[in-house]
Amino acid sequence: MKKHNGMRPHDIVILLKIAAKENKPWLMKELSHELGISASEVSESLSRSAFAGLITQNKKTLMRLSILEFLVHGLKYVYPQKPGSILRGIPTAHSASPLSKEIISNESFVWSYGEGTIRGQSIEPLHPKVPEACLKDPLFYEFMALCDTLRVGKAREVNMAKEELKNRLL
Repeated sequence: MKKHNGMRPHDIVILLKIAAKENKPWLMKELSHELGISASEVSESLSRSAFAGLITQNKKTLMRLSILEFLVHGLKYVYPQKPGSILRGIPTAHSASPLSKEIISNESFVWSYGEGTIRGQSIEPLHPKVPEACLKDPLFYEFMALCDTLRVGKAREVNMAKEELKNRLL
């Protein structure tokens, strides 16, 4: 077994892509293709996640409560983010579904993307391929937007994101 050197941001991306499959069977090569992450990196990521207790050792079943605990209590500390300059992109955090239906705000957050639809403060996604992958999978998009809310949101937004993630993961 390789030495474990800690989780990487795209490990969360891969775990949430699996969660977005809603208990349907999946293959590593499918994850690789859908996320634009190499198959070897997906494999290494799943090994790190198994070591961390976020997926079973056979790499088939998510440890959903552990993932939720990590997202809620650790994400903003391990992968912090400060909103950047105003640019065109794809909405994220509370500017994207599902929270955009509940929160009215003059402040928009986006992932930089040339074909984006709105202007807002830029947020660095957990992996550069996240915006593209989200456009192809609405449920995965919601997971990633909720994660960004945990990273940059205010108390009310964060509490709403925690509740949404709890409802979706458990």
